[in-house]
Amino acid sequence: RSVYDDQPNAHQKFMEKLDACIRNHDREIEKMCNFHHQGFVDAITELLKVRADAEKLKVQVTDTNRRLQDAGKEVIAQTEEIIRCRVQQRNITTVVEKLQLCLPVLEMYSKLKEQMSVKRYYSALKTMEQLENLYLPRVSQYRFCQIMIENLPKLREEIKEISMSDLKDFLESIRKHSDRIGETAMKQAQQQKTFSTALQKQNNVNYGRNMHLGRNRILESKNEITLKRTFEDEDEHEEEVLTAQDLVDFSPVYRCLHIYSVLGDGEIFENYYRKQRRKQARLVLQPQSSMHETVEGYRRYFSQIVGFFVVEDHILHVTQGLVTRTYTDELWNMALSKIIAVLRTHSSYCSDPDLVLELKNLIVVFADTLQGYGFPVNRLFDLLFEIRDQYNETLLKKWSGLFRDIFEADNYSPIPVANEEEYRIVISKFPFQDPELDKQCFPKKFPMSQSVPQIYMQVKEFIYASLKFSESLHRSSTEIDDMLRKSTNLLLTRTLSSCLQNLIKKPHIGLTELVQIIINTTHLEQACKYLEDFISNITNISQLTVHTARLYGLSTFKDARHAAEGEIYTKLNQKIDEFIQIADYDWTMSESDGRASGYLMDLINFLRSTFQVFTHLPGKVAQTACMSACQHLSMSLMQMLLDSELKQISMGAIQQFNLDVIQCELFASSEPVPGFQGDTLQLAFIDLRQLLDLFMVWDWSTYLADYGQATSKYLRVNPSTALTLLEKMKDSSKKNNIFAQFRKNDRDKQKLIETVVKQLRSLVNGMSQHT
Repeated sequence: RSVYDDQPNAHQKFMEKLDACIRNHDREIEKMCNFHHQGFVDAITELLKVRADAEKLKVQVTDTNRRLQDAGKEVIAQTEEIIRCRVQQRNITTVVEKLQLCLPVLEMYSKLKEQMSVKRYYSALKTMEQLENLYLPRVSQYRFCQIMIENLPKLREEIKEISMSDLKDFLESIRKHSDRIGETAMKQAQQQKTFSTALQKQNNVNYGRNMHLGRNRILESKNEITLKRTFEDEDEHEEEVLTAQDLVDFSPVYRCLHIYSVLGDGEIFENYYRKQRRKQARLVLQPQSSMHETVEGYRRYFSQIVGFFVVEDHILHVTQGLVTRTYTDELWNMALSKIIAVLRTHSSYCSDPDLVLELKNLIVVFADTLQGYGFPVNRLFDLLFEIRDQYNETLLKKWSGLFRDIFEADNYSPIPVANEEEYRIVISKFPFQDPELDKQCFPKKFPMSQSVPQIYMQVKEFIYASLKFSESLHRSSTEIDDMLRKSTNLLLTRTLSSCLQNLIKKPHIGLTELVQIIINTTHLEQACKYLEDFISNITNISQLTVHTARLYGLSTFKDARHAAEGEIYTKLNQKIDEFIQIADYDWTMSESDGRASGYLMDLINFLRSTFQVFTHLPGKVAQTACMSACQHLSMSLMQMLLDSELKQISMGAIQQFNLDVIQCELFASSEPVPGFQGDTLQLAFIDLRQLLDLFMVWDWSTYLADYGQATSKYLRVNPSTALTLLEKMKDSSKKNNIFAQFRKNDRDKQKLIETVVKQLRSLVNGMSQHT
């Protein structure tokens, strides 16, 4: 350290000390070398001795290596053979894997060829799609796959050509038979109308009734002759009345539509079909020059048009997108303009009053038929009833939208009122009278929901709107009253009824909403008499007048209630089916769990809570719903036992099933809905009970001895049902008792089952022969 200091002679002192240190180290090294010198000499001596031994060892190693090489030649040869075998084995495995990859492709292609040969073209297209998207990409490197890929577009074009050829034949066929189709449709509409007219005239005087019946007999015989002529090509002895759609095979249209849709050319097919049908429509709408001379000319003309639009209506409802409502409306409007022009021109030549009357009847039947298929016929009625019906149709459409909006905005809960002012507001809109509700303190609730007063007010608004049109016709008060009642009846029976029916069928309407709808329709029905008073006050025509028409609100709301009640039953049954679907029985269990299944207890709890909601419904409705639910549950459980997919049932499963049925019977006996007499509700499960008792007690001797007698203990057990269940137990017994043949009890039981099965089969065969 002092070297770098500025002291005098610091460097020289450092060098002197360094030399001294080096000399010390040299002396130490010399001492060490002297100490180890003898060891080094000894080691060199040893190495000289080892060199001779090393030469001998080298010779021995060389000789050993030569002998090992000679001995290993055979091992090397065997090893190379093993390597070749392993390579071959790997190649074989690779080939097998590739063949397994190719075989599905070849099988699908074979399936495609088979489908083409049997003319299953839609299935063939699906197979092509699977080939292209799933199978061929896996083996696209092979040449045969390339050939397949090149052939698929050709096959598609072939399918398109064949399907288009079938479609052209179909279009030609329906063009020729449009009059026959239309005649059938019009005949059915006319028969319905004739039947309704006959019912209305049943209270006529005897002479007039006899004359009417006599004429009906003549018409009836004529209809029989016409029907025979219509269906003689189908079957000369056919007694079943076919619909208009039954006369036409629409399968070419379906096939062609499916094929073009799969190929992505659906729009091309739709345009072609619509273009061809427009051409045919123009041909159908062209009248014969002598059409006005006979009724048959008009009938043939109307039949062709009806047949054309019946076909289009069927295509509209059974296909998606081929024919749209906009397209049919456009086509119908074009046809309607032509029809009205033709009728106005040709009817002007009619001088025979009978012919004019028959023409009117034909127009009515023609209009009724097409109206039944959903085509608007307002302009046709204009020829007979001026423009009044068109106005009413416009009103009905508008109010249909208003009704739908009201129903959509309703919360389907009773109307709450907090004070007298709110109470009077509701009363001012709807004529509601209930002394019990008047006595209650505020806040309180009306039984109906918000839509009831709104509907009532809208009906009154409709009457005002209809009155505005009627006032300008210079009609008498009686005629105005009659027109108002008729238009109001149309509103109630068609528009409001349709809205109610559509509302009831909507999926978001639950059981609580359906209960409220039934209550609403009850109050609307009661309000119909106030609507009649309202019309009478407007027109100053007393309801006691002989010609005063009545409102059909009673039947309208009864139908709506019946539909709502039916929907309640349907939804209950659907909910029961959902619970049944989650049932998971172990049909081969050796013994029961000792308690009812969880799904069934959940179902019973659901039914209990549901029937508590029905307390506001009429008693018969709640009772019918309860009985329907129990019967459906019983039938579903029976179907579960007799399911064809269920092959084996053990006695333990029967015992478990019996526990579930006992819970159903306990539920039925608990009177979930009051009003049932005795054990009426429990009778819904009587078939299951007798069947399970028979298998639980194993009382086959009693069953076979008493079968067919009114006093039989198992009167409700059908032999075929018992046979089906017993055969399943027989199969289960065989499977579970492998060594049954070595045990006497099992052998006896198996023989007993086989004996009973034979006797039941003889009973079933005897019943079938008797039938």
